[in-house]
Order: sequence, then structure tokens, then C-alpha cells
Amino acid sequence: MLRQTTKRAFLGLASQNPTPFPVVSRLYHPNVIDHYDNPRNVGSFDKNDPNVGTGLVGAPQCGDVMKLQVKFDGSGQIIDAKFKTFGCGSAIAASSVATEWVKGKSVEEVLTIKNSQIAKHLSLPPVKLHCSMLAEDAIKAAIKNYKEKQDKANGETVETIDSTYLHGIGS
Repeated sequence: MLRQTTKRAFLGLASQNPTPFPVVSRLYHPNVIDHYDNPRNVGSFDKNDPNVGTGLVGAPQCGDVMKLQVKFDGSGQIIDAKFKTFGCGSAIAASSVATEWVKGKSVEEVLTIKNSQIAKHLSLPPVKLHCSMLAEDAIKAAIKNYKEKQDKANGETVETIDSTYLHGIGS
């Protein structure tokens, strides 16, 4: 009898389940799946464009690397954003969300976006919180790069950048 049961299970005849063993899947929030399956704003701008700020950040503990670029109009509003991310689904989703959230905002508004907001929107578990931190750091790095380009074009030094907006960049 054991031989018959084993044979039936092996052939998938023991139950209506198409596989004899239960399939365990990793559960992600629908927002993560949506942004992973349909990422928004993938691509890049010319990094030498004075109206483009580029932020490149990485997380050594997991190997994720995120490049986020923001493009400004003449009045200091972000008119477009692009990203390229090498990493897990949560990192890609966080990048995608970040590019959507920065469009149409000023520097001051963009710097109020926090990793906790991105993590909450994507319902990231604690083990994936570094993905939302990368997105926040990439936004800050892109703004820093843009401000440095603008200051250089205006003949100013980098030290004239308002440190209250750039607090935490590079730390």
C-alpha cells in the first residue's frame, strides 16, 4: 500500500493539487509587485547636463546599487526623473516610487520625502527597509549634485549650499 501511495503521489494522482508538494511563495505587497512588474521612469539622462542631478548610492550589505537622476526646469522645479537599479524587487520598487514622487516638486519639497514614507507606501518588511533608505539617499545625492553644478555655473563654491537641506548626505 505504501508503494501505491508513493507512486500516486509521485505521479500527482494523490490529490487535486497539480504538484505533490506545497509551493511556498514569498509574499510582497501589491504596490511592490506593481512597481517591480511595471517600473516607472527607467532610464537615464545625460549626466553632464547642468539641469540634471545624479545620485548614485549603494548598500554593501546586500549589493543593491541605485542611480536616480532628476531633471530641473529653469525655475527650480523637477520636471522629470529616471532611475537604474541593480538589486532586489524592493529596491527597484523603491526607486520607481521615488521617481514618481519627486516629479513636479521643488528642491525643498523633495528633501522632505523620507524613507519611512516610501517603506510605508510599499509595506516593506524590516529586512527590506534599507531599500527605502537607498531611495531617500539617492534623492539627496541627486539634489546635492544638481546644487553643486548650479553653484559651479554661478561661480560659487560648494560650501555655500544650505546645509539644512543637505543634512545627512554622505553620512
